[in-house]
Amino acid sequence: MAKVKIELPEKFIFKTEIPVRISDINYGGHLGNDAVLSIAHEARLRFLIQHNFTELDAGSAGIIMVDAAVQYKAEGFYGDIILVEIAVTDITGVGCDFVYRCTNKNTGTVIAIVKTGIVFYDYKLGRILAVPEKFISALQEK
Repeated sequence: MAKVKIELPEKFIFKTEIPVRISDINYGGHLGNDAVLSIAHEARLRFLIQHNFTELDAGSAGIIMVDAAVQYKAEGFYGDIILVEIAVTDITGVGCDFVYRCTNKNTGTVIAIVKTGIVFYDYKLGRILAVPEKFISALQEK
């Protein structure tokens, strides 16, 4: 089976710190694979909030995740602080990718690289929408 390979962008436009909680730890005593995606979700929400967006209104359209890929690089442990950096890439007419680099803040070790594909969505009408200009403008502020 071919391994997932996520290309890192040259520039990240947002960063936040997220502590590893006890509920993020699995039976192996380290950060669970499912928790990595949850940490990425939290970071994405913080990114949206910084631009006065929500997942239901990211510039006149909601967002919905359509795919996800994770490269696990190293273990994380309870109490670690994860520095999550975000880039928005591959903008199309209806969506884009969020790329996340998750690093142990204290050691500099990359724990995971995550990529989530999103499309813009009208939850009331149940249909995909074009990428809002307000979202594009927010990306260009950095």
